[in-house]
Amino acid sequence: MRPVTILVLAAACAAAGPHAAAQAAGSYPSRPIRMILPASPGGPVDVIARTVGTGLAEALGQQIVMDNRAGAGGIIGAEIVVNANPDGYTLMFAHSGPLAIEAALHSKLSYHPLKSFAPVSLVAESPYALIVNPAMPARSVKELVALAKSRPGKFHYASGGIGTGIHMAGELFNLAAGLKMVHVPYKGAGPSMAALMSGEVDMMFNGVSSALPHVKAGRLRALAISSAQRTPLLPDLPTVAESGLTYETAGWYGLVAPARTPKPVTAKLQSHLHKALNTPEMKERLSGQGIDGIASTPERLTLHLRAELEKWTAVVKAAGLKAD
Repeated sequence: MRPVTILVLAAACAAAGPHAAAQAAGSYPSRPIRMILPASPGGPVDVIARTVGTGLAEALGQQIVMDNRAGAGGIIGAEIVVNANPDGYTLMFAHSGPLAIEAALHSKLSYHPLKSFAPVSLVAESPYALIVNPAMPARSVKELVALAKSRPGKFHYASGGIGTGIHMAGELFNLAAGLKMVHVPYKGAGPSMAALMSGEVDMMFNGVSSALPHVKAGRLRALAISSAQRTPLLPDLPTVAESGLTYETAGWYGLVAPARTPKPVTAKLQSHLHKALNTPEMKERLSGQGIDGIASTPERLTLHLRAELEKWTAVVKAAGLKAD
């Protein structure tokens, strides 16, 4: 084939590229979407993803199949998405673990939190509750800190795994209060709450949406909330900062696709997510679980992620947690 012919064909393909992507977005989605949840069932990621996913499926007019892939602080689930076909039919309901904390803990990952994913939108934010077993004698943060200091090396806090948001909430509490609580990771937030209820560990942080049913049933006691402001769901529950500690953190959740997913597809996902999050029904469902729904631009998610990377890199360094 002559060079001129090759150039003409190349130009034709380049011109058809955006048009083909737009056509694909026009018919998207034409089959069920798989959403990877890099967390175990029963935890805040699972609860929020299923709530929001129902609304997004209705807005798109297509089924969304939830696929829990827990393990390694979310890395296992993230790797599935990174290696998936970038066509919009495999998404990840992201959280701080695989997209910020693991990057701070590990020098080498099989993916880059900013380069390996196509951002769609921030989805939600929810504070953590500091929860203990009802048999725990401490009934305030100050009493808890005093008790933990009286038992150095023997006071344990649970999490849903190394590198999860609730793990780092505990490490941040260690730093803020000058404690040396021992971290006990479980395979998900659900198993860690079961361990707390059975008395295997002394305390943990967990998403309000997951902890609230157990708190209301008396199976767990909440001592404080991790955010800067109290939650309307538990208006009498003080913030950790009200005890005099410099402390604030919350769980955040976003939607991402594999890198190179066509922008018309991610734009369609973002617009329909915005529609789903702003229905009165969805707002009521989320607020009833202590969750603030967010429908952001992809650019805002990227900026948020960069800030989270910086924050948790500093915490990991201060706590001496670097894994490699």
